[in-house]
Amino acid sequence: MAADKRGLDCKLYYNAGTYGSPSWTLIANVKDVTLSVEATDITVANRSASGWSESIQGLKSASISFQIDWDTSAAGFTNVRDAFLNGTEIEIASMDGAIATSGSQGLRATMIVLSFTRNEGLEDIVTADVSIRPTPNANANPAWLTV
Repeated sequence: MAADKRGLDCKLYYNAGTYGSPSWTLIANVKDVTLSVEATDITVANRSASGWSESIQGLKSASISFQIDWDTSAAGFTNVRDAFLNGTEIEIASMDGAIATSGSQGLRATMIVLSFTRNEGLEDIVTADVSIRPTPNANANPAWLTV
C-alpha cells in the first residue's frame, strides 16, 4: 500500500459523552497535530550476550501537541481551555481518519492538558499551542483504537 495518508485527513476528537457511550466531537480548528508514542529502554546486560548490551521495551508513554485557533465560541477550543484552567481531564482520540470510518486508527486516552500557550503573531491569527498527556482513569487505560 502506498503512503497516501495526508495530515489534513487526520482528525482530533474529544468525547462529549461517557466512556462507555462516547459522543466523539471533532475539534475542527486544529493544525499541526503531533502524536508521540514512545517506550522506555530497559537494558538487559549479562554475559550471554557476548559483550553486547541488549534492550527490551519498558513502559509506554504518549503525548499530543497541537495548535488550535483562538476561537472562544468553538466547543473544541473551550473544552480544551477549560480542562487546562480547571485541571480536569478530557478524553481525546487522535485518529488517522474519521472516527466513524472503518479502518481509521489512533490513540484513545483520557488526557490532562499540561500547557496552553497563546500566540499573538503580528501578521497571524491568535492561536494556542497545546500539550496533553494521558492521566489515570478508572474506565480504561490509554489504548490504540482501530475502527
